[in-house]
Amino acid sequence: MSAFGDLIDDLVGETQALDDVVADLDEAALDLPTPAEGWSIRDQLSHLAGFDEAARTAVVAPDEFVADFDRRLAEGDDPIAAYTVQGRAMAAPAVREWWRRARSELVEALRPLDPKARVPWYGPPMSAMSHVSARVMEAWAHGQDVRDALGVAPSVSHRLRHVAHIGVGARPFSYALNDIELPDTPIRVELSAPDGTIWTWGAEGADDIVSGDALAFCLVVTQRRHRDDVALTVVGPEATRWISIAQAFAGAPGGGRHPGQFPATP
Repeated sequence: MSAFGDLIDDLVGETQALDDVVADLDEAALDLPTPAEGWSIRDQLSHLAGFDEAARTAVVAPDEFVADFDRRLAEGDDPIAAYTVQGRAMAAPAVREWWRRARSELVEALRPLDPKARVPWYGPPMSAMSHVSARVMEAWAHGQDVRDALGVAPSVSHRLRHVAHIGVGARPFSYALNDIELPDTPIRVELSAPDGTIWTWGAEGADDIVSGDALAFCLVVTQRRHRDDVALTVVGPEATRWISIAQAFAGAPGGGRHPGQFPATP
């Protein structure tokens, strides 16, 4: 349970790091546009709040979550759009409070959960560990959109490992989204962590390698930076193809960011 508890603590830490950024924003600032086309800071917080609520329901009332998911599929009800509409009907500061309440209730529901428990979601069920890791990744990625809108530096900590791990693990998903058959070619990923250690995934000796700073990798796999604007070393044709389509988040293929949209990330 210690690893699961630590993971939940990392979720608390990442969401609090974003809360520190938005805590004093007035209504006008909360309605500033972010790099995600058509989304304001308010919309980013609505997205996190709505899906934190859904994540809690998936934990405490899985049958209710599945029934709601089935209804949405049958009716073509996109939860992303629904949460955006919900947030836009509220005063912008109230959206911030909605997100605070939703994430607090999610954490409370997660604490007693068996880390091996299967949790339903928008797609195949996942383990409780993966469920929480996904919320960390979402908080970090949408938090990056908010930080970019405000000109604030990225959130850099040991929590990047969760984002990077999902990015590596989502490699088959990235190919499938783009109608590409998953190749047999192994890829080695070697990232410099914030504390100076090296995080690795994949077999040693692989010909195809992605290496560099963990922040740069996380920005690419969450499509918050274009591949050309980060200092990643990519060796081999398959690594090159994968990093051009890498996507850590669910849904349709993302549009990502344009080359040169942001200053280069070391």
